[in-house]
Amino acid sequence: MRFPKTAAIGIGLTLGAAIVAAGVVMFADPKAGAEPTDAAQVARGKVVYAEQCASCHGARLEGQPNWQSRKPDGRLPAPPHNTSGHTWHHPDEDLFKITKEGIAAFAPPGYSSDMPAFSGALSDADIWAVLAFIKSSWPEETRRRHAAMSDRSKK
Repeated sequence: MRFPKTAAIGIGLTLGAAIVAAGVVMFADPKAGAEPTDAAQVARGKVVYAEQCASCHGARLEGQPNWQSRKPDGRLPAPPHNTSGHTWHHPDEDLFKITKEGIAAFAPPGYSSDMPAFSGALSDADIWAVLAFIKSSWPEETRRRHAAMSDRSKK
């Protein structure tokens, strides 16, 4: 069966639009699949964490020594991301925004921190992958509590 040229173009445009729409739906939420049970996402997060985060937050997520005491410059050292720190006390969306935009987006005016904004260095997917990697190190009970708190923050 042969289609007129205009019909073929219309069908092609419709198929193209459908493919684009499917891509938008699949990738519109950068959190999709960024859970600690997604092995591929956690593996990507481990690589990105080692390259971008471990120099301050520690290769084993342990943070800098005396992370709760201010340094001579008045700034706090990098906190741990394991369960001894407070990362799990923050909802996913806040952790994402802090990583992407820097702490200044959440801190009181005049607060200074060594935590940079990673918006120019990491994609949204990489940020979510790092968070998935961090969460994968937490015990199940901590993950459950964090997930419940993150769910409440969306309401």
